[in-house]
Amino acid sequence: MNLPATASNAVTSIPAASSADALAHFERAFGFETDCWDVHDAMSTGQPGFVLLDVRSAALYGQGHIPGAISMPHGKITAGKMAAYPMDTLFVVYCAGPHCNGAHRGAVRLARLGRPVKLMIGGITGWLDEGFDLQRSD
Repeated sequence: MNLPATASNAVTSIPAASSADALAHFERAFGFETDCWDVHDAMSTGQPGFVLLDVRSAALYGQGHIPGAISMPHGKITAGKMAAYPMDTLFVVYCAGPHCNGAHRGAVRLARLGRPVKLMIGGITGWLDEGFDLQRSD
């Protein structure tokens, strides 16, 4: 296959990382995040091995949330509330989607409390993009 001459642009002007560095980076990412498909699959078993936290406001949670998720706005994540869970409980957090940093805020709060945490990339937007349904509680 003959590739065209490399043009200089925003993609090509900075060389890609070595394959070894890319492998380390992308493998490490799985320790920090998961995706909507994997969360859906795990939740469908009835014993996912994690607690799913919707870290948006209670009002948004009521309008539609992932089935099985617990409403815990990121600003309300405290040591007192987390005391109800064993220290090794894995939490998966999500918010509205890629345009929202609420899940990151929730993940920071949990990590500061010494809790294992992963972020569900895509949030509600990703969940809906995958064709999964939301549950309403209002």
